[in-house]
Amino acid sequence: MTTAEMTEHYKKEYRFGQRKKTENEELIGPGQLYQCDGTPGFLTERNRNASRRLQIPELNSGFDTAYWYAGTEITEITGDEYGIRAAFKENGRGQIPLSFKCDVPEEGNYLVTVQITAEKEVDPALIFIGRRRLYLCRKMEKGEHVCESYVVNVCPVIARNQSSVLEDLSIDVTVIGEGVHLNYVRVEKAHCRTIYIAGDSTVTDQNTDYPYVPGASYSGWGQMLSAFLGNEFAVSNHSHSGLTTESFRSEGHYRVMRKRLHAGDLCLIQFGHNDQKLDKLKAEGGYRDRLIRYFREIRAKGAVPVLVTPLSRNSWKGIDGTYNDLLEEYDRVCIETGWEYKVPVVRLHELSRAFVISRGREDAKRFFYPSDYTHTNDYGAYYFAETVARELAAQRLISSVRENGKWQPPKVIAKPAAPLHLASVPNPAEERLFENLQRPEDDLTRTEALEFVIQSMHFFPTNVYNDVFDDVVGHETYAGAVECACQNDIIPKEIVSGHIFRPTEPVTGREFEEFVINGYHSRISGSPGENTFPEDFIQSKRVKRSTAAEICRRLHI
Repeated sequence: MTTAEMTEHYKKEYRFGQRKKTENEELIGPGQLYQCDGTPGFLTERNRNASRRLQIPELNSGFDTAYWYAGTEITEITGDEYGIRAAFKENGRGQIPLSFKCDVPEEGNYLVTVQITAEKEVDPALIFIGRRRLYLCRKMEKGEHVCESYVVNVCPVIARNQSSVLEDLSIDVTVIGEGVHLNYVRVEKAHCRTIYIAGDSTVTDQNTDYPYVPGASYSGWGQMLSAFLGNEFAVSNHSHSGLTTESFRSEGHYRVMRKRLHAGDLCLIQFGHNDQKLDKLKAEGGYRDRLIRYFREIRAKGAVPVLVTPLSRNSWKGIDGTYNDLLEEYDRVCIETGWEYKVPVVRLHELSRAFVISRGREDAKRFFYPSDYTHTNDYGAYYFAETVARELAAQRLISSVRENGKWQPPKVIAKPAAPLHLASVPNPAEERLFENLQRPEDDLTRTEALEFVIQSMHFFPTNVYNDVFDDVVGHETYAGAVECACQNDIIPKEIVSGHIFRPTEPVTGREFEEFVINGYHSRISGSPGENTFPEDFIQSKRVKRSTAAEICRRLHI
């Protein structure tokens, strides 16, 4: 049998924590961890910490420990008559994902059958597959079994802050829910069409921390769309944070997607949030031109382009409290261009704007990441994914919408904080902080100064940008540091002129001191100490990278 024939008839079965029912099944015990040599097993802190490849979220379930647990093991995997489950070690609080990982022979679409059992009533039980793409969200009764099959796409990806394509030949099945056990997984080759997605941070497969808090997890609607599709289409999401209609092509993401397009596939396109910050990508200009080029190239492959108008923000005017539509022009151009070129248009902007307005500023916040008015949390992404799916069905682009449970946010959404006994967590790499510092004698820029402070004070880094400054564009590598600094009040208002930050200008000694002091106050009470900043350093107009790194090394957070 040839390799192609073997792949064509590929089928693997895994049984968890129970006796094998057939000779073809591979029995996986609670202590079996995935190895990069192809050994199937679970993902925990132990094997993630031991392998650089397993530390790349885009290749490994999209879940990782919160930074204050870095270097520790908090996952306990056990088996019993219900199957295998994951829990927080030492009676800790919070939901811990159970992630099983196995390799497949080649990229493409696979049918993944998953069976889970609820030890007690749980609402909801969740199943994510691949890069934190949701497939199941429903209430389960005590003792209930659920066995469902889902089509999943496996293909290479360009990870965040990387320029090269990373091969991915694995499938991650993640189960979340207190008392939910994994019983069985079957993986076999599937023959179906694919929905490819091109977009920005409001669409992409966002990774998140655990213990898992869905209201404080960034999420794009593209990673929730699979929950509402039948097995007619697999989802291949190539959206990334900060991308525009131009950088999606120039950074290589479009090349990965276009190479794999086949006749009958759908390609959903949603841009605008980052385009509007660049003169060359104004709605009537470069934005429209680049959309048209995508239409032509996608159609040349026999696939169907579908425009999705940009997701609305939870943005309001301070003067009179009315809704402030920051993307109205891009919405209009999408509709007009779609009409002109006979491209289907999903009017997500209009529908999401109506949703936000009907709920009002405060209630709508529950569907967005805390303190963020652009990026949805898991609840918001789930809601808008269903909106997109129903619009696709209404236009007969998909045959039906899979029914899943209602997933409503709690009344108050708050970002998780480190437990009190971990309020001042030592960095496990403290002694190696800024080791092998690049360009030590160069002047430190403002954004590099923020990156130094964030790293030395163990702030949670983010891979999204909330359009705070007019001269910081989302696809720049430093945009996440600026967003993190804004969320934690590190940047003093006095050094900002209007909405201009001047990200690449050299930082002064006084500015660096203020960054550090503000960061220190955001992490713990007190101050970094009287002798942290010599007077000549404070008065300096430029700061060397090596000098700033030495100051950061002496901080004790």
